[in-house]
Amino acid sequence: MSTENPRAGDRTAPVLDLLPTVDAPAPERADAARNRRRILDAAARIVAEEGPDAVTMNQVAHASGIGVGTVYRRFGDVSQLLWALLDERERAFQEAYMSGPPPLGPGAPAAERLDAFLDALVDRVAAQRALLLAAHSAAPRARYHSGAYRVMHTHMALLIGELRPGSDRTLLAHLALAPFSPDVMHHLTVEQELSAERLKAGVRELLTLRT
Repeated sequence: MSTENPRAGDRTAPVLDLLPTVDAPAPERADAARNRRRILDAAARIVAEEGPDAVTMNQVAHASGIGVGTVYRRFGDVSQLLWALLDERERAFQEAYMSGPPPLGPGAPAAERLDAFLDALVDRVAAQRALLLAAHSAAPRARYHSGAYRVMHTHMALLIGELRPGSDRTLLAHLALAPFSPDVMHHLTVEQELSAERLKAGVRELLTLRT
C-alpha cells in the first residue's frame, strides 16, 4: 500500500490523515499463505516454550513440518523471522493507538496522547523484551526497517507536529524513539533494575515535547 510519510527535514508537510499499517504479506497463493502461518506459529511456540534465543531455522522447519529451504526462502534468516513475528504482535498495539479509545487513541489532546503512547510503549517493550532483544541482536539495523518502527515513527511525528508546529518532526520522532531500542531498554530494566514507572516518568521528562 502506498503511504506518504513525513519527509526528512520537511517542517511544513501536512498532517497525515492516515497512518501506514504494519507490513502485511503480499497477496499469495493459499498454500503459500498456509505455509507462512505454520512457520510463524511454530516460531511463536518455540519462543513461548524455550525463549527467542532457541529459535533456529532448522528448529522452526522441524516444528512446522515445512522444509528448511522453504523457511529460508520465506524469511531469509532468524532475524527476519523474529521481526516478522514481532510485526504480527504489533498489530494489536497499532490498532490501540490508531483507532482505540482515548487517550491512547484519537479524541484526546496531542500532549495526552503522547504521554499515553510513551507509557504504552514502555509496557510493550518490557513485555516483549527478550524477543525484541533477540531480533535486535541478530540484526541491529533491522528494527529501523520494520513495519512496526515505521508506524510508530509516523505516529510520533504526527503528535510532535501538533505539539510543535514547524519543528523538524521527522528527526524529533527518531530521537524520541531512540531510548526504546531493545538493548537500551534491556540495560535499563535488567542491568539497572529500573521500574516501569520510573522509566515512564524519565522518558516524559527527557522528551519535554509538551507546550
